Amino acid sequence: MDLDEALQLFIVECGELLEDMETALLAVEQADDKSEMINAVFRAAHTIKGSSGLFSLDHIVAFTHVVESVLDRVRGGKLELNDKLVALLLACGDHMRALVDGVAAGEQGGTPALAQAGEPLVADLRSYLNGTAVPAHQVVVADQAVEADPVRRINGAQVDADHWHISVRFGPDVLRNGMDPLSFIRYLGTLGQITAIATVADALPDVAAMDPETCYLGFEMAFKGSVDKSAIEQVFEFVREDSQLFILPPHSLVSEYVKLLEQQQGDAARLGEMLVRCGTLTRQELDTALNEQVATPSTPIGTILVTQGSVQPEVVEAALQKQKQTKETVVAESRSIRVDADKLDQLINLVGELIIAGANVNMIAHRAKVVELEESTSKLSTLVEEVRDSALQLRMVKIGATFNRFQRVVHDVSRELGKDIALVISGEDTELDKTVVEKIGDPLMHLVRNSMDHGIEPADIRVTRGKPQQGTLRLNAFHDSGAIVITVEDDGGGLKRDKILAKAIERGLVEPGHNLSDAEVYALVFEPGFSTAEKVSNLSGRGVGMDVVKRNITALRGTVSMSSEEGVGTTVTVKLPLTLAIIDGFLVGVDKAVYAIPLDMIEECVAFSAEPGHDYTNLRGEVLPFIRLRELFGIPGKAAKGENIVVLKHGDQRAGLVVDNLLGEFQTVIKPLGKMFAQVKCVSGSTILGSGDVALILDVPSLVRQAMDKSGSVARQRLELARV
Repeated sequence: MDLDEALQLFIVECGELLEDMETALLAVEQADDKSEMINAVFRAAHTIKGSSGLFSLDHIVAFTHVVESVLDRVRGGKLELNDKLVALLLACGDHMRALVDGVAAGEQGGTPALAQAGEPLVADLRSYLNGTAVPAHQVVVADQAVEADPVRRINGAQVDADHWHISVRFGPDVLRNGMDPLSFIRYLGTLGQITAIATVADALPDVAAMDPETCYLGFEMAFKGSVDKSAIEQVFEFVREDSQLFILPPHSLVSEYVKLLEQQQGDAARLGEMLVRCGTLTRQELDTALNEQVATPSTPIGTILVTQGSVQPEVVEAALQKQKQTKETVVAESRSIRVDADKLDQLINLVGELIIAGANVNMIAHRAKVVELEESTSKLSTLVEEVRDSALQLRMVKIGATFNRFQRVVHDVSRELGKDIALVISGEDTELDKTVVEKIGDPLMHLVRNSMDHGIEPADIRVTRGKPQQGTLRLNAFHDSGAIVITVEDDGGGLKRDKILAKAIERGLVEPGHNLSDAEVYALVFEPGFSTAEKVSNLSGRGVGMDVVKRNITALRGTVSMSSEEGVGTTVTVKLPLTLAIIDGFLVGVDKAVYAIPLDMIEECVAFSAEPGHDYTNLRGEVLPFIRLRELFGIPGKAAKGENIVVLKHGDQRAGLVVDNLLGEFQTVIKPLGKMFAQVKCVSGSTILGSGDVALILDVPSLVRQAMDKSGSVARQRLELARV
């Protein structure tokens, strides 16, 4: 891995750490165990600082150090993490993200504008440090009485050394991973003073067998500094998984050094000589340690503490169980790899071409009528389907990351509006295509901000209506019939049906006296420029946003609908396909033209039956409006005998599509239309058949709307008569 690759990895990981930091800060107020959240925030800041130091990004180190110092006082119980401090730390996280973005843009040393933007934040942070400036690289830690630790009082004599002893053996792949072992030693020196150091190379092979990319280094060090053990461990955080690290505090017991000699590879006597050279052990203490190593096997610390009566057995058992779970988590994380998104896109494109080629082979085999060839192509088709599903699964990501982004939005916007609003998230483990996740963020942002501004009332109004003072905004996601459904629900004042209808009549969107259902009235909110807001705010009221939401969701082959009850709340429902690349389609034919319909939008197929001149039929007692595909696209010729109706479903609506032939299911690789055809109605894309011909993919939502508009009024009249 070269330096540029390592720097890009640093930028990506910093983004993830900052997201984790923000999530923890927003969740800390509601958390039962606040210490875990505070430690998560501290670890994120510390890791960013350490990584920045490896790349000599001193401006990031300097700013993040002050943040880390404040967080360390919080986790030490010296500062209370109140709402004001959370807001400050969130702002610091934003500034750290800006600093990292600057590095990504090539500003390795930062810019004067960024430095100036960080000065007020640093001043506010230092006010939490009692107004005293914290020197760079000096870590503020909670006071510790080393001798008070019961583990240090286990049977055995204490060593007189007043310094820490650090024993580290770097893993063989440290150099390959872009790490410099000496950089960790130099960084340790910024936390205190390395008073002695000895180099260890026990694993050094013969010269002929040496690999220049393999690390054989280890060190025994004596270190003085006002730090705790965790601070030293975090220095080596990036190599902990592949390396061996032992840290012994000042005045440790001889038995602890015995354990060190047992666990480190190499000759114990020679390692002991290094400890003597470092000033950690005297010659007499080394002899005692070597003798104790032979005479007495080491005893687990947990057993000793139970024997002494310091802790209960169940406490030790719980600690061991948690340690086991942590190790299992680390192992699981190490099994995952990071893949560039462009490579996944290329894989999906190749799978799409494979599907088209497979369809061509199937067609040739069917024409040849060779049994062995048909069996082989059938097996090939099954394998291609499995490859397709596996490839698509690689692009599936959890929607939780997108949902969690709105925690910050709700936190900031609710304070801007002067409202008390809580965000409740569910279904965050629901998976969908990464392309859909990337494009759904902006529409959801509009819906969330709109619910906070228009939906949820101020606290005083909620109290007068008998509601809790705190409003609730809910985000939920779940799978439904091969699609994903996302709901944005609030417990606000709801939509005023009469007011929306009056505004629509005023703008000429609806004719006076025209009866509309609740769903049709609420759908008017998505019309361009439509707004019932009495005043314009920074968030909404200009009549833009909701129409953009609908347009963007429709572009994703999705649908959006709204339901509301005045005084109770509003729910916006978004339904999206799981993937935008490959779908299961159903082929239909009109004359010689072939069209593809997404299979999950087809309810059933029935034989054509309708009275002459009518655009609707009776489907088991219900009125079903339909549209003739031949007439829609102006295909010449007369309708074939034995026409069929494909029953399409879109949300709560159904409509029929009259076609000549039903050609069966087909794996459809979606090919976007060119810009010239972007405005073509009722067509959402194209696909290539096994014969090499192009088939248009029909836009079901547009077809259903067109069928409802064409014969909806007649159908409603017939339905009302049927009910009477």
